[in-house]
Amino acid sequence: MNLFEKFGIETENEHLYDMAFTHGSYGTIHKLDYTYERLEFLGDSVLSLIVSEYLYKKYPQYEEGKLTKLRANYVCQNALIYYSQELGLQDYLKVSAEESNLTHNEILSITADIFESFLGAMFLDQGLDFAKDFISKIIFRYIDEEKVFFADYKSAMKEYGDAQEIEISYKILHEYGVPHDKTFIIAILVDGKEMGVGKGKNKKEAEQGAAKVAIEKLGVLNE
Repeated sequence: MNLFEKFGIETENEHLYDMAFTHGSYGTIHKLDYTYERLEFLGDSVLSLIVSEYLYKKYPQYEEGKLTKLRANYVCQNALIYYSQELGLQDYLKVSAEESNLTHNEILSITADIFESFLGAMFLDQGLDFAKDFISKIIFRYIDEEKVFFADYKSAMKEYGDAQEIEISYKILHEYGVPHDKTFIIAILVDGKEMGVGKGKNKKEAEQGAAKVAIEKLGVLNE
């Protein structure tokens, strides 16, 4: 289906949306002077503003720190990938994995990026109220359902360590793969004792995995 029909957009600036779905590799190959990156930057701020306002009004009893953690769950990469795939935005993406040698994980990252770039284009073209209505239909229901896209196991382990006055640290056990597609194996140490091992495509992901194992072993709850 046509992008504009699908999302109820009436525009005289179709090129703006063309930019929103153009990856750098595609732009280079086809000698274009634009990519989605600037719109992604803008969309990231628009998304944060709209979600922040909704959380601020929905949870008047929450302090700043708790609102920040809550917002992170709904604007993290996992969440953006979910929204983007739910909307089928990848169908409009201009990128060739064969031509640019992109890995599966890089494609997923791009899928998250285009949700923000599309929102950025929508904001510039249709205005804030239209963008709010779009986000309200896509994201607010997941906030109301308290859907978890990202559990911050590292923060939970840090709080546990601070409360118990014990040291929590991480150690890289192994890393392999080419520079643009590496895999990390990382252990979490609780007072110097290995308490879990995690694997991920970046250090943060591997550390979260290790922290999750430690939480399960120690019975730590992330409230």
